[in-house]
Amino acid sequence: MKKIIMEIQEGLIEGDAQFVKEKTEMALACGIKAKDIIEQGLLPIMKSIGQKFRAGEIFIPDVLMSSRAMHASLYVLRPILTNCRKASKGCIVIGTVAGDLHDIGKNMVSMMLEGAGYTVIDLGIDIPVSDFITAVEQHNPDVLAISALLTTTLSEIREVVEFLKERGLRSQVKVIIGGGPVTPEFAMDIEADAYAANSFCAIEAVEDLMKGRVGFFSVTEHFHD
Repeated sequence: MKKIIMEIQEGLIEGDAQFVKEKTEMALACGIKAKDIIEQGLLPIMKSIGQKFRAGEIFIPDVLMSSRAMHASLYVLRPILTNCRKASKGCIVIGTVAGDLHDIGKNMVSMMLEGAGYTVIDLGIDIPVSDFITAVEQHNPDVLAISALLTTTLSEIREVVEFLKERGLRSQVKVIIGGGPVTPEFAMDIEADAYAANSFCAIEAVEDLMKGRVGFFSVTEHFHD
């Protein structure tokens, strides 16, 4: 077991998606539980990569390669995880606002939340306010994650929060926002529950929200498409 887990970790570090996928399949065939693959194989390495990124030791291309390798593992594990309700730590709805076609940062947050054990409903990009509201009504998520990468689309985030209030839904869901032009000050101004400057911070912030704490994680780096 230890050897296969270590090989998965090595594949993540190298960003070798095919290798990680094959080793994940092998781990399952050997009887290793999906939960153990995630908690012992994926999460420690992705946390380490996040720390190195924040320290300036590695850069966005390296992070993307490792994230895609993690996604290859999650692709194998997803059918098992979706059949095991206990595997889900909570439900997250995520999307990029209307008028904005950027998705790299959003996709990384989605992948890493899935890797951390959450059920993620990814609405995609260019999502109008009404669709965010409908998703909250339909899925009753614990957290709504909203992304904007353009200064011109920041107002869309505000609109989503305002409509949640108008529909009486605001108290039912925690809201986390992020993206290049988003700032902690803007998040506080629109009364979001959390802000994260990048995907690694987003995971920490969501963990805090799930524990009933406000999660504001601010660093200087941002992901851009």
